[in-house]
Amino acid sequence: MASGDLTQKYTAVAPANSLPLGTVVTNSGRVSVALFPGDGFDTPPFSSHELIMLDEALSQASEVANVRFSVYIGELGDNAVAGAREILAQAPEPAHGALIAVSPNSKDVAVVSGSDVAGRVNDRVAELGVSAALSSFKQNDLIDGLVSALRVMATAVERP
Repeated sequence: MASGDLTQKYTAVAPANSLPLGTVVTNSGRVSVALFPGDGFDTPPFSSHELIMLDEALSQASEVANVRFSVYIGELGDNAVAGAREILAQAPEPAHGALIAVSPNSKDVAVVSGSDVAGRVNDRVAELGVSAALSSFKQNDLIDGLVSALRVMATAVERP
């Protein structure tokens, strides 16, 4: 687990016309995707209920803490923190964001924050979030762990 500053500020956002049909970047920076009736998700490792829980937790945490929280589940490479920083750099307004990145295969968890919120989403906040997630992770409940981490971190972040 780690927290860190991004030394560069990125403000680029994908142009609206480059997003797939039914996809939008919300005001909070999350990507929301609508499906046609009868269509399902291409990658169904999580139930609709779990995805809704995670989406609501992301929205609430971002609103409470005034930080653009994001979650990434996937491979982070040999250096989990560097991989997480690369992913955060691709998010809308990464300087104002914090990313919880989980690599299930290597069992790495990294928390990184953008330069404008690094003082508030610091090592203490990252440690609290990861600690909140670990018991659920140990029970193979990834979404519950992420939701717990988001709630704890949003509460622990110092208000601007």
